[in-house]
Amino acid sequence: MSHKVYITNNQKAVKIPSGLRILIRRACNAALEYEKFEGNTEVSVIFVDNEEIAKLNEQYRGKPTPTDVLSFPLGEDNHYDINQETGAAMLGDIVISMERAMEQAEMYGHSLQREVAFLTVHSMFHLLGYDHEAGGIEAVRMREKEEATLIQLGLPRTVSYTPDE
Repeated sequence: MSHKVYITNNQKAVKIPSGLRILIRRACNAALEYEKFEGNTEVSVIFVDNEEIAKLNEQYRGKPTPTDVLSFPLGEDNHYDINQETGAAMLGDIVISMERAMEQAEMYGHSLQREVAFLTVHSMFHLLGYDHEAGGIEAVRMREKEEATLIQLGLPRTVSYTPDE
């Protein structure tokens, strides 16, 4: 199986730490493995600043404020668009505000890498059809899957991740 993760940096506010792109690919793969997703996939991850994510948040969710991450799934009920050239299921796009990720990492007392890994895993579960917006059992299940995936990555909630260690 081949899981392609395309990463684009469309912001200059936050320097991208070395190893972050590898960590994002690992996070995407871990979520797919956790869900036992069969077949080839493609995911796009885009780094933006707070201004850009606020525009997207207003355009797609009617909320004119910056958020940390937005997910744009291309599938519904486990049916995905297929890249005709590669045969891969196109899961969708993940848009991460690096400014907001940095703010949250500082607020929660962990590394930027751990925060971006969490946001990536969180969005991957959205791309795979999970939703927490209504709360209840669906939100609990999604949180459990996120935590299990982060533990698999060696990034449990209580431990900071530093790629140089």
